[in-house]
Amino acid sequence: MKKSKTIKFKPQDEKIIHIFAELGMPKNLAKTLMYISQVDECRSAEIEHGTNLRQPEVSIAMQQLQKKGWIEKRDLKKKGKGRPVHIYKLTSPIEKIVRNFENEKMQEINSIKKDLSELKTLLESR
Repeated sequence: MKKSKTIKFKPQDEKIIHIFAELGMPKNLAKTLMYISQVDECRSAEIEHGTNLRQPEVSIAMQQLQKKGWIEKRDLKKKGKGRPVHIYKLTSPIEKIVRNFENEKMQEINSIKKDLSELKTLLESR
């Protein structure tokens, strides 16, 4: 694994995280995604340090990112006994992930529009 130094968010990164959160992405998920998008691969401890999140928060975010198929995990065995270290990386460039996120949001918008239209129709026919 390539040694990675801890990344600190720039103001532009903070703005991106804020926009993701405004669009309904949990802030911890947005922070974790932004961190991973800036490194080739990393361990969860590096994410914790770089995002100022606690271990359980990172763990939950990692599970959600894996469920969406946005990250992959591999195990790095330690010398001797003990648990392997989990190494994470994005499965696609961040731009593709944003397109997927956009598609999810557009589907939500279309569903809301459909429901509102049906509501208006039902109210008019009473």
